[in-house]
Amino acid sequence: MPFLFAVAVAPADIDDLGHASNLVYLRWVQEAARAHSTACGLGREDYLARGEAFVVRRHEIDYLRPAFAGDQLTVETRVAEMGRASSLRKTRILRGAEVLATAATDWAYIDLGRGRAIRIPEDVRARFPVEP
Repeated sequence: MPFLFAVAVAPADIDDLGHASNLVYLRWVQEAARAHSTACGLGREDYLARGEAFVVRRHEIDYLRPAFAGDQLTVETRVAEMGRASSLRKTRILRGAEVLATAATDWAYIDLGRGRAIRIPEDVRARFPVEP
């Protein structure tokens, strides 16, 4: 079952064209991933204490419909694949049943001190159900 994250479109999220900025969609994708990780028991402080963390390697976003100030949205996210040192997260941004955007994010698991990818530890891997 995907993790659900609620967002309200704020006036500050609106761009010059009168709808939510593309950068705001990206922010929602990242906020939902962070909230999902925290809900699975790995928040910011946990990663820092380990000296390891997931970092974005690539985002791919399809913008399908605009969001407007006052809209109540649901960001639905899940881990779709888990490799040795990376994972693929799929995300949908919804207004009710209407899909506003879809995203695929490639995350690398790194050693923060060395800045290099490392194998995802089993205890980390076990916290995230893979939902293809």
